[in-house]
Amino acid sequence: MRYLCLDTSVGASVALVDTDEATPLASGGFDDPRAHSERLAECVREVVADAGYSRLADAGLDRVVVGTGPAPFTGLRAGLVTARTLAWALGIDVVGIASIDALGRAALDLVDPDRTVVVATDARRKEVYAAAYRAAGANDVARVWGPVVEAPGVLARSIGVDDLVAGPGAALYPAELPPAMSEPGRVEAATLARIAYARERAGAAPADLGTEPLYLRGADIHPGHRR
Repeated sequence: MRYLCLDTSVGASVALVDTDEATPLASGGFDDPRAHSERLAECVREVVADAGYSRLADAGLDRVVVGTGPAPFTGLRAGLVTARTLAWALGIDVVGIASIDALGRAALDLVDPDRTVVVATDARRKEVYAAAYRAAGANDVARVWGPVVEAPGVLARSIGVDDLVAGPGAALYPAELPPAMSEPGRVEAATLARIAYARERAGAAPADLGTEPLYLRGADIHPGHRR
């Protein structure tokens, strides 16, 4: 299977993945969470070129896979719209994987497979998005709970004494949360492909892997009321 993978839950991560290969065919990204509209399409073109293709249509893609968050509204929407548009133009399916699931999988890759990992990412407003995971085979994850959006002090009460803590949001609140693993620090888009492929091999159809965004709360800006 060949996947074009996009995640815009923080900055942006893009990867072209062939599941028969041990490493991505090409990958790239950027850290600026405010540059999705200006840079995402160009980043996709650069990754496709790095993989040796002059056009995305020549890459033999089977799916587009996109991270669904949770994340703030604007950046997440940019990735979802881009992924859906590319899939439509290529006539292939687009599938969604929670971005925080990818962080959970990356963290579990670094520890004993029987451990539970709590992943936290920055939700702004002095809150974090969080979920707890155990490994489901070598490439997928099983959620123990979450995802939720919580104040760090509230989240701390859900973390077991033997749980490991990971993710870029955990390090922001060292006074409230246990010490966090140094990695992973960001979502790597290629990890989305690992999870999507594992779930499809387990019997999930593309329609089962929806691209509905995980916002977990309303947008920061609301239209004004008419008078």
